[in-house]
Amino acid sequence: MPTQDSVQIAPAEGKLGVLIPGMGAVTTTFIAGLEAIRRGIGKPIGSLTQLGTIRLGKRTEGRSPAIRNFVPLAKPEDLVVAGWDIFEDNAYQAAVKAGVLEMPLLEQLKEPLAAIRPMKAVFDQDYVKRLHGPNVKTEGSKRDYAEMVMDDIRQFQKRTGVARMVMIWCGSTEVFHEPAAVHATLADFECGLQKNDPEISPSQIYAYAALKAGVPYANGAPHLTTDMPALLELARNMNLPVCGKDYKSGQTFMKTLIAPGLKSRLLGVSGWFSTNILGNRDGEVLDDPGSFRSKEVSKSSALEYILQGELYPDLYKDVYHKVRIEYYPPRGDAKEGWDNIDIFGWLGYPMQIKINFLCRDSILAAPLVLDLVLFLDLAQRAGMRGVQEWLSFYFKAPMHAPEVYPEHDVFIQLMKLKNTLRWMRGEDLITHLGLEYYD
Repeated sequence: MPTQDSVQIAPAEGKLGVLIPGMGAVTTTFIAGLEAIRRGIGKPIGSLTQLGTIRLGKRTEGRSPAIRNFVPLAKPEDLVVAGWDIFEDNAYQAAVKAGVLEMPLLEQLKEPLAAIRPMKAVFDQDYVKRLHGPNVKTEGSKRDYAEMVMDDIRQFQKRTGVARMVMIWCGSTEVFHEPAAVHATLADFECGLQKNDPEISPSQIYAYAALKAGVPYANGAPHLTTDMPALLELARNMNLPVCGKDYKSGQTFMKTLIAPGLKSRLLGVSGWFSTNILGNRDGEVLDDPGSFRSKEVSKSSALEYILQGELYPDLYKDVYHKVRIEYYPPRGDAKEGWDNIDIFGWLGYPMQIKINFLCRDSILAAPLVLDLVLFLDLAQRAGMRGVQEWLSFYFKAPMHAPEVYPEHDVFIQLMKLKNTLRWMRGEDLITHLGLEYYD
């Protein structure tokens, strides 16, 4: 039984709208998965909200309910998806082109997928240099584009009757930009929208429009979006939760599994070389140096924060860490990641670890999208606002308060997430101390 006051959480009544900029491989795999799960022809493998459990109280109590029964989450069948894209393909056509899912499955899902057509996208060639598409908003200032996106959101809600909404970025990685003067305050940002400030990206326009419309926002890519004072100010003003950034799905997920283990046993690391090949639209976009730089920063930061070279100079002070991504069209969405880790042990004797992860990029990302949508909606109904650090579990470069460093260790991240759920429901937080069993 709960041992403390729980958070007041509004019930998950009605439909939940899921608004997605970018209807490529990840989005169509997510939508197809929802439809397959609804029809009983697929299972939500990889989803913590659907298959995970949570221990409550002492181990001797035997209380481990399913997470979906412990907190009031929206159900997958209650999700209604809409999106924007620079290409005109409906979700079925986009899924066929993405080549992630096999045609026999897609044919069974053709009708609901074909019914989802993308709205015209906000697009700026300066931010994604390798893509060119006709389905874009073309006239007006950046302020006008934000108003158009807000109108898209209103029309979607009116058309579908959804009770609540969440926006989650599944589009391409924008080129790397540092925060600029226009990002300093909400007033500066709104002035910049009016003046077409070149430092305001399409993703920032989507996020601004979502937050102004009362919609929580999650950033699934590594570029600068809500991780700036202006949009965090807007999120607080509107009492909205935000989270990001860059889905932790493949190679970085493996990195945040292995690095904490090496550190826990105090084994040294002299070098870590990571390279990927992939051939989907993401790979094509990342072939541009500017977009790759955004990804490189998010993929590189995890190791630095986990190993903490300043605290363990004998083990990790001079780790040589290199990250590479190569666009290789024949591979499609079937990404391959190689890691070579040069480690050393007792008396400095060298050893090596080799990892070859043959993964499927969108198959790993789709359940993360589902979990983030459901948890962000839960946070909104629980009255939580601003950065949701408890959702760091899902991101390569987690947003965090400026006075603390981000937590990258996937095991600590999962503990933070589950303890947040326990706190919401008034249950004791789990410390794993365990002394009470041996008194």
